[in-house]
Amino acid sequence: MKNRTWRAPRPRRHATVIGTAVAGLVLAVGMNGQAFADDEEEREGASTRSAGSSCSAAELAELKAAGDNFAQACLPGNDFAGLKAQPDTLKPGESDSSDNLSLIANLPKQGPFASEAALNSDLAFKGDYVFAGNYEGFMVYDVKRPKYPRIVAQVKCTGAQNDISVYKNLLVLSVDSSRNDSSCASTAQSATVKTSWEGVRVFDISNPASPRYVSAVETPCGSHTHTLAPDKKNKNVYVYVSSYSPNAAFPDCQPPHDKIGVVKVPVDDPAAAKLVGTPVLFPDGGQPAGGYSSQTTGCHDITAYPSKDIAAGACMGDGILMDISDRENPKVTTTVRDTENFAFWHSATFNNAGTKVVFTDELGGGGGPTCNPETGRTKGADAIYDITRLGQLKFGSYYKIPRTQSNTENCVAHNGSLIPVEGKDIMVQAWYQGGISVMDFTNSKKPKEIAWFDRGPISDTELKTGGSWSAYYYNGYIYSNDIQKGLDVLSLDDKRTDGAKKVRMDRFNPQSQPFYNN
Repeated sequence: MKNRTWRAPRPRRHATVIGTAVAGLVLAVGMNGQAFADDEEEREGASTRSAGSSCSAAELAELKAAGDNFAQACLPGNDFAGLKAQPDTLKPGESDSSDNLSLIANLPKQGPFASEAALNSDLAFKGDYVFAGNYEGFMVYDVKRPKYPRIVAQVKCTGAQNDISVYKNLLVLSVDSSRNDSSCASTAQSATVKTSWEGVRVFDISNPASPRYVSAVETPCGSHTHTLAPDKKNKNVYVYVSSYSPNAAFPDCQPPHDKIGVVKVPVDDPAAAKLVGTPVLFPDGGQPAGGYSSQTTGCHDITAYPSKDIAAGACMGDGILMDISDRENPKVTTTVRDTENFAFWHSATFNNAGTKVVFTDELGGGGGPTCNPETGRTKGADAIYDITRLGQLKFGSYYKIPRTQSNTENCVAHNGSLIPVEGKDIMVQAWYQGGISVMDFTNSKKPKEIAWFDRGPISDTELKTGGSWSAYYYNGYIYSNDIQKGLDVLSLDDKRTDGAKKVRMDRFNPQSQPFYNN
């Protein structure tokens, strides 16, 4: 990072909101609302190193302002400045793929989301629609004809990551950005101010072309990500809220923050949504500070498997399994650590049988180039675990994409989902600028890549944040939300996965896994 130039986010310009039915939205100009973005101390001393960091204060402030976990790239052990130059097999604007995976459509970012600072994030699916998060709000795409996706709504509602899920006629957004109020017209306000707000927002999407803002619930430390777990009667949907990194100076985000939030949303009365619990998951403190793995001060993401009453949590320095049979009171049943190779437990994916789980390590916070020989095959990778009959996690192997990426490409394991192939464990996964990889982990000790798609770097002179944030399989196609390039639709044509094309879903939240009964 010492020899790297980071481009400052360009000022946002006013633009037309397409198909927005949320009253009173204002196209706010400014940073994405992280409290530190307005901290004068962060902006001063740009040429000096921040304490305990390999970045200058200016570099650190910019990565923090980008949100997610990007600033982890500045922590000791994540300094990639000394990497050897890697050959650029692909140039900016070029792409390549395996013979069985092809890009069939792309819709670029536009309107208030067009700027480089407006990062695309996660995806959720309902019927013929894809709902795509962006740090400035969310998009709604009609994908009835996957080769010809079209925009039906663009909702401007700044909330940093805007992690997104849908359930029936409800849409939930995570807000991990300290705001002056809960409205879509809110502005950034320091988390040191007691009245500042962050948490989850709830929308009515009964008409996908006209999303309607219904309610908001404040949660401790905001909501970096969230996971939906409907109750057995489908009358209420529970939202497991993950957040981390408390600060004694933040009244609503106090250490040790060893918990998650549980929000109850009545399906027929979403305006009555409320926080019903903050269960402590790490009464003994979790992974301590000072080692290779991150200190556990909350969870980054949780993947639920509601039909099996289980969930897997990726919690910074800990990987956990939970019993969620009592939706309001999830309980940790087992914990695993990897203090040699896992820097930051980021996300999880079960196999269909619920007998395996793939955890991801977001080494460098998604902001660094880790897909190279120096970093190696076991760091910034997936870790595949078998779930034993006693409910314990037994390590199988690591998986990492085999293609070396250039030093100007942020690349690390990120969000993916299962592909519903009967008798096989196959998933598709995003690797930021490492592209998209399809992995067969049927043999948990010998995972193998069976398909891939990769773009060249955004820049061959600067490391910029980009690439596929999320890559998921839905009703016969792979959908990817590229941070800078927009929505991608890809076709996977392989006899090993063709059976999945017969599986049709009415709704899909990758962090709330369905059971596929082929």
